[in-house]
This record gives sequence, C-alpha cells and structure tokens, in this order.
Amino acid sequence: MTHTILLLGANGQVGHALQTSLNSLGKVVACTRAQLDFDQTPEQFARALRALMQQYQPTVVVNASAYTAVDRAQTEPELAQRINALAPGLIAQAAQAAGACVVHYSTDYVFKGDQLTPYVETDATAPQSVYGQSKLDGEQAVASGCVRHLIFRTSWVVSAHGGNFLKTMLKLAQERDALSVVSDQVGAPTSAALLASITTQVLQTLLAQPGLDPRWGLYHLTASGHTNWHAYACYVIAQARRAGWPIKVQDEAIKPIATKDYPVAAARPLNSRLDTGKLCQAFGLTLPDWRVGVDEVLRKLKSPA
Repeated sequence: MTHTILLLGANGQVGHALQTSLNSLGKVVACTRAQLDFDQTPEQFARALRALMQQYQPTVVVNASAYTAVDRAQTEPELAQRINALAPGLIAQAAQAAGACVVHYSTDYVFKGDQLTPYVETDATAPQSVYGQSKLDGEQAVASGCVRHLIFRTSWVVSAHGGNFLKTMLKLAQERDALSVVSDQVGAPTSAALLASITTQVLQTLLAQPGLDPRWGLYHLTASGHTNWHAYACYVIAQARRAGWPIKVQDEAIKPIATKDYPVAAARPLNSRLDTGKLCQAFGLTLPDWRVGVDEVLRKLKSPA
C-alpha cells in the first residue's frame, strides 16, 4: 500500500531529512510554517490542521516541529507549551479521527539527568526546565490522543541543515584563538539522517502489519556510543582540520569547563544517555556509532553537492 504522509515541520533539521527518507513509503506532503503555524491559538491551529487533513487525507502524520529555544522557554512558558504540548495533542487527535498513525519526537530533557546509567523508557521522568516539561506534556498528549503512535526520544541532534552545536563549533574554531566547552554533560550526537532513516524503517514495518501491532509506542533513538560536549568539539575540530578547513584554534586551546562555570537560564541534564535496547530488539536494528553521522555531516558541509 502506498501511503500519504503529512510531514509537519519540514524545514527543521529532522523534517528536512524526513522529506527524503519518507518518500519510500509513498507521497510526502511537506508542510512548513507558512501552511501550518504552530504559533497560533489552539483554536486557529486546530482549524488549519483540520483543513490540511481534509485536503490530503493522510494515512501517516509526522510531527517534526518543536519549540527548541531551551533557555528562552524559561521566559516564554505559554509559547513552549502551545508548540510542544497543545499542538502535538491536537495533531494526535486529528490523526486518530482520520484513522491515521502519528510520529512525534521528544527529548532527553524529560529526565533529571542525574543517574549514572543510560535512561530506559520506563525510568521516572523529572524535567528540570520549562522546555523539558513542555516536551513531556507533548509526549503524554500524543500517546493519549492516538492509539497508533510512535514517540522517539532523542538527543544532541546534528545535521548539515539548520543550526546546531557542530556548526557553531566549526564557526568559532575558524574565528577564535581559544574555546571553552562544557565537559561534564554526556550524550550521543545523533544525526537527523539517522533519525529519519530509522523512523522510515520502523514505520514501514508497522504499517505492513494487520491490526494493532503492540510495537507502537515510545522509544529511545540515538546513535550508539557517547561523548561529552568538550570531547565532541575536539573531535569535530580535529576532523575539520584534517579535511582542510581553515581552523584557527589550536587543540590545546580548547579548554574543558564544568557546567557550573557556564551559567544558562535552563538546567541541562548532565546525563543525556538514552538506552536504545528496546528499539533495537523490537525492530532488529543496529545503530551506528555517533561519529558516523558526525563525519557525514562534516562531509556534506565541506562539499554541499
């Protein structure tokens, strides 16, 4: 069966990658903010969403939109809640009413980030920021709004498209003589391409099953392995230097610092590691090391063919 996939947030890092990967499932209707503005009132948003659902009659709705300004969310809680929780709930309800399934993305920020081992899906959530709470509320709204749902928690997303830590480090490394980077936060840089590829594979499997497959639900999805922000920056800069980028900063001038020495408005999890065992076991997947995705992003940035 060929599906019609309504992709919301098509201009973001993950949405951009999904535009390509989802094509293997059928027709992708890539929706940007111009067609569906998440910054509207819930009533306006619901009305615009209904019109899109009626126009395209999708069998799959993928929500790659999110409010991701973590620090700004501390002073814009209503906006973060509207985009990250209320809108996803309305999307899930609309999908359920249309007999469609829904895919949604969440974050490691739903956890406190203080445990020593990687988090599994059933670990207690305890968001430490407005952003984290809004994303947790969004998860719950999606899960209760549509029976056939996939929620993927991920972390440290990287892509050649859009803004991210890798691109910031590359820019600064070409401009500055010294850098200070936090070294006590641990996680797995995860490429948008990997998120898009696994999303498509999982959807392909589930959509081929008759009835309500028990594998619909919540999963952790990151690249394998882990690092910290400082080691990640050092790796990116070393690889870029090797590839011929005009890197100014010397390796020894990239200084590791503690989270407490880099004050920000919103608390960050010290441990962003997510255990992907449930996903890998359910769908027979092997996830690549985080360096694979990072290297590919660097290649695309160096030669954007």
